[in-house]
Amino acid sequence: MPKVDVLDTEPAYRPSEDEDFMNERQREYFRRKLMAWKEEILRESRETVAHLQAETENHPDLADRATSETDRALELRTRDRQRKLISKIEEALRRIDEGSYGYCEETGEPIGLARLDARPIATLSLEAQERHERRERVHRDD
Repeated sequence: MPKVDVLDTEPAYRPSEDEDFMNERQREYFRRKLMAWKEEILRESRETVAHLQAETENHPDLADRATSETDRALELRTRDRQRKLISKIEEALRRIDEGSYGYCEETGEPIGLARLDARPIATLSLEAQERHERRERVHRDD
């Protein structure tokens, strides 16, 4: 008999503050969320590569050519950002496996479930992230 997955039987499962933080169910929830996000990015990348390969036409009009090159550059920049995002997703999956996922790298305190749900690759709690951004802003203004 095949193993029945708890998350499959409860598709509306959302981690809750009433549960133990980062219990098995929550870890599996975030693992699936990260894997689905990674798959979506990889699918989009494959579509982009196919689109860029298909669109090799030489536009006789300079304006059309410039528009096409701008679109291509923007698409490649977007894919580069997404490649970096995949690295962060893989790092989050590694933290799930190690048991450190969901805890702030700076303070060791749990990162809020709402923050993790919105940004599953978060490594800092909201407070630590705000401190980090304030420090960046101060140094940027110098």
